[in-house]
Amino acid sequence: MGCRITFLALLVLALLSDAIDGFIARRLNINSDIGAKLDSWGDLATYLTVPICIWWLWPEIVKQEALFVIIVLGAYIVPLIAGFARFRKLPSYHTWGAKISAVLMSIAVFTLLMTDISLPFRCAALVQALVACEEVAITLKLPELKSTVRSVWHVKKINIRDRRHT
Repeated sequence: MGCRITFLALLVLALLSDAIDGFIARRLNINSDIGAKLDSWGDLATYLTVPICIWWLWPEIVKQEALFVIIVLGAYIVPLIAGFARFRKLPSYHTWGAKISAVLMSIAVFTLLMTDISLPFRCAALVQALVACEEVAITLKLPELKSTVRSVWHVKKINIRDRRHT
């Protein structure tokens, strides 16, 4: 039980620091491509370690929600593979959908782990799958990798703006 509480406390700290660092960077106007990439690497580390820890600490929940766990993992991995296949780099789009999905998934995971109520997690998994589709669409539409793309609809604006500057 102690390991579970420690994990949840550390997860709260990781999620809060992820939210706060972006807010501070925008507030102080110190956004940068390297900052976005570092944020993406931090996200990737979190997204890789959290499922492993949950599997270790709550194996019965992982078995119970296996289909939705697979959907979530696929939704995180497929856009990375698509981005790497297209640009030979990992994408870090930071879309509005990804931000909304991260909040939903955080709430859903805590709800699932603390109450064993699975519906929020299942809904968040489906939202994450939609976000993955959007990120793959962004990858296919961008002529070159960009670090911050708000949504698939913003790709057209980016492409028009880039054509004007060439």
